[in-house]
Amino acid sequence: MTDPLHQELLALAQEAAHKAGALLRDGRPADLAVAATKSSPIDVVTEMDIAAEKLITDLISEQRPDDGFLGEEGASVEGTSGVRWVIDPLDGTVNYLYGLPTWSVSIAAELHGETVAGVVAVPMRGETFHAVLGDGAWARGAWEGERRLACRSAAPLEQALVSTGFNYVTEVRSHQADVAQKLIPLLRDIRRGGSAAVDLCDVAAGRLDGYYERGLNPWDLAAGDLIAREAGALTGGRPGERPARDLAIAGTPGVFEPLQRLLEDFGAWHD
Repeated sequence: MTDPLHQELLALAQEAAHKAGALLRDGRPADLAVAATKSSPIDVVTEMDIAAEKLITDLISEQRPDDGFLGEEGASVEGTSGVRWVIDPLDGTVNYLYGLPTWSVSIAAELHGETVAGVVAVPMRGETFHAVLGDGAWARGAWEGERRLACRSAAPLEQALVSTGFNYVTEVRSHQADVAQKLIPLLRDIRRGGSAAVDLCDVAAGRLDGYYERGLNPWDLAAGDLIAREAGALTGGRPGERPARDLAIAGTPGVFEPLQRLLEDFGAWHD
């Protein structure tokens, strides 16, 4: 039986993600990607990012004033309730800047350090993914009602479709490109979506067999990691470790371990 507190946290995360997603979708200027100066569109995106985080933290604080926060745009509050909210108000900033649809709002609730509820809203795809610890992963979209998510059945690595991401630091990107070049001949193909949270949810939904990335922060993966695991995927970092900034991996049971071994062999976690 699902813990009532977990369900309460999920409902609050769903409300906050929906409202923040609507703010970002409806508040984005139509000509944002073609603004006259380089700084202008970036400034607008930053303002939207900050506004979305404030909306989320204000809404949650009104109902749960003793909770803590960790957010990409600076929200850092030590709570007293044992609950901490880990928030990425706009995951996929460059996609948002250019008008591409793959950006998301990611909200996770931790209880005493363990993620117990997570929501990833993808407004431009009309989809919302969510999970509660021990209760499976679910999604709403163009289909009728809620759909329970399940990762793809095990496939050999050479038939796997795997997504990744690239860092903004040139030296790191170059190393990541070298790793991807080594991987490509060993996989079905590689994709680059641009939002870690969405990639993790796409593993959960069976749209990808695997995903890996270096350089992620806790807010990038907290909700998506729970959703992927609750859909039957395996997640981790370097062998024996949890997903971390060095490396985050998610995959079907048949893909995760061989992908992890290759990434370790290729030194995906360092320059």
